[in-house]
Amino acid sequence: MLAFQPLPTIDLSNHIKACSRGPSCLPSLSGSTTQTNATVPAEVNVSPLTRATISQEYAVLMHTGHCPLGMYVTPTPNNLLVWDAVFFVHQGYYTDSIFKFRITFSTKYPDQPPVVQFLMDVFHSMILQQDGTFNCVPRFRPWMPKEHHMFDILHWIKALFKKHVLDNVEEVDCLNKEAFWSPSMLSQFASALFDKDHPFMAGKGSHGMLFCKLKPDQLASLCKQLGLKEWQDPVPPPPSTNQMDAEDIVLLPRSSKT
Repeated sequence: MLAFQPLPTIDLSNHIKACSRGPSCLPSLSGSTTQTNATVPAEVNVSPLTRATISQEYAVLMHTGHCPLGMYVTPTPNNLLVWDAVFFVHQGYYTDSIFKFRITFSTKYPDQPPVVQFLMDVFHSMILQQDGTFNCVPRFRPWMPKEHHMFDILHWIKALFKKHVLDNVEEVDCLNKEAFWSPSMLSQFASALFDKDHPFMAGKGSHGMLFCKLKPDQLASLCKQLGLKEWQDPVPPPPSTNQMDAEDIVLLPRSSKT
């Protein structure tokens, strides 16, 4: 069994001290500088408008249909500009895969779009293998600050893991040409919920969502605290006496007319 390990609640209203290294500690929009191999930097000076906009973007994810099913997102505790996310894939080439990715906002958001980077190696035509950068350009060309929102990006990410969408991407937009020409290899990707079970997560730095396995006694204690009942497989209903099995059906000849 498993459980999600919650992180401290982030206060979206309070200002956090600026990063001692300055703006250079944030990744660039081009993806040339990344933070996938380091811990999340402290927040730099952010304008009140950018802070309010990003806070609002996160708040609206609680509305029905805004955050895609199977996706979980949280701001990092010490930096509102960096969000961590987990995506449980339910269909397509990557069915049953579990991916962790990171969203980094520019201090000029919403005028500039955020950067999406996967924290594990993913063989995907729209993901750059060198640093995990995800290509948002085809959907947001050009980026329009007053029309495009974070939930649009999340739905675009989910859509590009669906077979019918991935089969129709243009080669010119692909960051991984090999994946574009080898769709049969996409389903061979191995993922894991726990970082220690996934070799590609070694040395990739911290992630805002941690999962841990629970022993039976720990699970029972947690379920009691949350008021959850023990899971039981549903019992199928007994067969109705009014229904006949296929082998009990006898075909009778039609009566001939006189």
